[in-house]
Amino acid sequence: MQNWVRVFEDQNQIRAEIVKGVLEENGIPAVVLNKLETVYKLFGTFEVLVPNGDVLSAMQLIQNEITF
Repeated sequence: MQNWVRVFEDQNQIRAEIVKGVLEENGIPAVVLNKLETVYKLFGTFEVLVPNGDVLSAMQLIQNEITF
């Protein structure tokens, strides 16, 4: 995953999944990485990663298309 870049981060898994879905609908491959600590699952975030070449397009989509 060294060629993948984080374009979104949130403590809410549903928001991360929504961002992933919007990116994929627009032809940008995306994955959600669970960065929660493993014991109590109280601390940490969910990160959305895209391939290095799609970072600019992904960031524009996130800024212009997604509102929470």
